[in-house]
Amino acid sequence: GGLQFMLIIWLQGIWLPLHGYDYADTPLWAGIYMLPLTIGFLLAGPVSGALSDKFGARLFAACGFLVMAVSFAGLLVLPSDFSYWVFAALIFLNGLGGGLFAAPNTAIIMSSVPADARGAASGMRATFQNAGMVLSMGVFFSLMVAGLAGTLPDTLTTGLTAQGVPAGAAHTVSQLPPVGVLFAAFLGYNPIQHLLGPDILSRLSPSAAAHLTGREFFPHLISQPFHDGLVVVFSLAIAMSLAAAAASLIRGRRPEPVP
Repeated sequence: GGLQFMLIIWLQGIWLPLHGYDYADTPLWAGIYMLPLTIGFLLAGPVSGALSDKFGARLFAACGFLVMAVSFAGLLVLPSDFSYWVFAALIFLNGLGGGLFAAPNTAIIMSSVPADARGAASGMRATFQNAGMVLSMGVFFSLMVAGLAGTLPDTLTTGLTAQGVPAGAAHTVSQLPPVGVLFAAFLGYNPIQHLLGPDILSRLSPSAAAHLTGREFFPHLISQPFHDGLVVVFSLAIAMSLAAAAASLIRGRRPEPVP
């Protein structure tokens, strides 16, 4: 859940505008360009389920998270303005990892409880899965804001003053909360015109004003701070994936047979 949230912001706020897509079209194309993630999951899920029934579930569940950790490492070193086919391969790999994990993990849980408790176990598994997905969005978003806060103010000040914006106005814009910039990226629009206002823009040359309010200035400006935030987010994701892989290998106590 958190991964998909970050990838949508990355595509809608930075990559798609830099590649000529209108802001009105970025939500649709972000969904289209994320299809490899779903395809990877759909391909790996049934295969992993069948093989885990034959060879054991724990190894497949652990391997799924190891594959996901590799994909997170690849996304971590990917530049903000990436080659799409590299990006597609990495999120396809992430989907494969999720597919490898899902069916064996469910089998491990359901086979670890007595038969008369499997209905409750299934409900608890679904509850924790859905709660975890929602929680991950909040955690990833908070980490992204923390990562942005370190470099975004200086980047905004430098980028705006380089286009002739007065230092005082640039400093004021740079002190805005990073969450506002993140939501602008998520919604896929350039907030510079609103932040500077007509008074500041009218003092600039027409070419500078057009560049500031155009399609590429804002995505270029926030790309490096956003990548700094992604480093924080994906580093935690790697650690969580490795911990989950280790947990998947732990053999629990066998339940006593139901009389």
